[in-house]
Amino acid sequence: MNLEQQIMGELKTAMLAKDEKTVRSLRAIKAAIILAKTSEGAGGEVTPDAEIKLLQKLVKQRKDSLEIFTQQNREDLASKEREEIEVIEKFLPKPLSEEEIRVELQKIIEATGASSPADMGKVMGVATKQFAGRADGKTISNLVKELLSK
Repeated sequence: MNLEQQIMGELKTAMLAKDEKTVRSLRAIKAAIILAKTSEGAGGEVTPDAEIKLLQKLVKQRKDSLEIFTQQNREDLASKEREEIEVIEKFLPKPLSEEEIRVELQKIIEATGASSPADMGKVMGVATKQFAGRADGKTISNLVKELLSK
């Protein structure tokens, strides 16, 4: 079952349950999928990798908004963003812990032969592909810097 079918099933259930926050969040995901499918060059299909990137983008947008609303003391809007983040994250793969990322990065560093911060590009290229959807790029970058500067 692809993401779109899963979203449609969940949306139907949420509508029947009159669960406003879930309906709002699922409609946002559905709209993003439709936009991705109808975008130029998509051919009416969205790959599983593209679905994960799409969901990550939606979460990132909401986290950015949440930060702004929190700074402006707009708790009413901030709570809506938190609710949507919670619903969208259910469809993302389980994120790796920092320790799991660190262990995998050690293996990548050994495999690529990286030894100094100048080799960060080699490691990041492999790491971002390997951790796609399961780790934040900023976290990966910080850990790579830390490991290569030892």
